Amino acid sequence: MKVILIRPRPHKETIGLQHVMICEPLEFEYLISNIPNHIKNDIHIKMIDLIVEKKNYKDILINEKPDFVLFTGYITHVGIIKDLAKKAKEIFHNVITGVGGVHAEVVPNDFNSDFIDFIYNKNGIDGFNLTLEMLLEHFDVNKINEQLNTYNFKNDNFKYNYPDRKSVSKYRSHYYYMFHSPCALIKTSFGCPYNCSFCFCKEITKGKYFSRDMEDVINELKTIEEKEIYIVDDDFLFDRNKLRHFIDLVKDNNIQKNFLVYGRADFITENADIIAELKSIGLQAVIVGIESVRASDLQAYNKKTTKEINEKCIKILKDLDIELYATLIIPLDFTITDFAELTSWLKKLNVRFVNLQPLTPLPGTEIFNSYTSELIVERNSYEVWDMAHVVLNPKFMSIRRFYYELLKAYYKVIMRPSHLTVLIKKYGLKANLKMLAGSSFVSMQYIHKIVRGR
Repeated sequence: MKVILIRPRPHKETIGLQHVMICEPLEFEYLISNIPNHIKNDIHIKMIDLIVEKKNYKDILINEKPDFVLFTGYITHVGIIKDLAKKAKEIFHNVITGVGGVHAEVVPNDFNSDFIDFIYNKNGIDGFNLTLEMLLEHFDVNKINEQLNTYNFKNDNFKYNYPDRKSVSKYRSHYYYMFHSPCALIKTSFGCPYNCSFCFCKEITKGKYFSRDMEDVINELKTIEEKEIYIVDDDFLFDRNKLRHFIDLVKDNNIQKNFLVYGRADFITENADIIAELKSIGLQAVIVGIESVRASDLQAYNKKTTKEINEKCIKILKDLDIELYATLIIPLDFTITDFAELTSWLKKLNVRFVNLQPLTPLPGTEIFNSYTSELIVERNSYEVWDMAHVVLNPKFMSIRRFYYELLKAYYKVIMRPSHLTVLIKKYGLKANLKMLAGSSFVSMQYIHKIVRGR
């Protein structure tokens, strides 16, 4: 049986970080490596990454003649995936299609379509394998869906083979995260132990959190060729004892890697010694959800941090020369004064990289239903649910002005001459030109928004 796995290119309307990063499709690599041995010889499987693939999707289908096409994507890809599934069915009437990924797990009904046969809304690896086994035994789609809906997939452990990174060997040199290039991904835990109201990630595991054994993580690290490693846990900086164990194992095994991780400001402030030790084994950058400088926002988000904690966190990372990628949520009651004060605060703390996200109540999150009456975009305009579009009406300015203030804040914080000099010294001219090209593309998307006023 011939199977192709498709990662679609984002919609042109989507304002995306894909212009400054392209990460490897780890979920597909796990699928390929975990096909059961007893059916492996019966499955011819190939991964197609349309983000970097130069061949046309239609030509790929005609050339490959797949029996089963599986897609992955986020909410912004829902419309595109439905269209791609439809095209597949138009070319090959008997082809089977399916979709997985985080959005399919949390909001599976978004993918309801006459052209999609399977929606994997729990444990994609086991569901995918069950599908393969039943297709090989010539069960029909209805019977397989019946089994998928009733099968008790366990999701509180992770006893799977390491991802098959060679399955995307032709694309690997294209995978990077900002200045981390080429960059490989690894996941050491699943879910998040916190309960921020806006968070989509916690919904994927329904509030559960579990982590892999560090020995197992280290063994996987040894198999990765790239020096730059992006640990894509929802929160890697959580358990002090586990982190110390990780540090010891990295040292004992003489692993020479650079690490990029997610972490919370409160953990960093309370565990500066651990952060310093992580720096000594290669920690280069931390993505921190600063979220806001306003106490009322932090309380509304159930973030359990304060402006003072955020400031202390930023100082610790600065002192250790660890790059901070700060993310902030911009509520729609922001005034021009709020934008000015936020920009001033970020400049005073010498923050170099920020991601300013207009408050977006993503479908599937705790806060979504509270905002449905205030949405200014259609629920099924999936391509704009990218956490960069304004999906709620600004209270104190026009949509056009809101986009203008966002773009102005970006430029005031990031594009300072002193920063550019430091970044060129640290990462080189070529890497900075690549980042400049990507960020310029995003800027143009914002400028179009400002001109159109929507």
